Amino acid sequence: MAKKLYVGGLPYSTTEDSLRDAFAQAGSVESATIIKDKMTGRSKGFGFVEMSNDDEANKAIEMWNGKEFEGRPLTVNEARPMEARPPRRDGGFNRGGRGGQRDNW
Repeated sequence: MAKKLYVGGLPYSTTEDSLRDAFAQAGSVESATIIKDKMTGRSKGFGFVEMSNDDEANKAIEMWNGKEFEGRPLTVNEARPMEARPPRRDGGFNRGGRGGQRDNW
């Protein structure tokens, strides 16, 4: 069964292909994804690599965690499921101002 790894500390110039190639040294890579900012399309400096099995995933962690990749040290560990976040109170709009209060004008 495939195992997903979190990869942090990626240089902003890293491509999904270069990430896949690096982790392929440890075994079969099912997928390599770099997380990007929705507004700018720029890398957020982390991503996920899915390895074919647990042994290859463990080898990749051993091979890359704390090691330098394209000039930066990586943090590599088993990915955890994303935790549910509470809904935003401001509906996602933080415009400042009076917080919705009306003036008596």
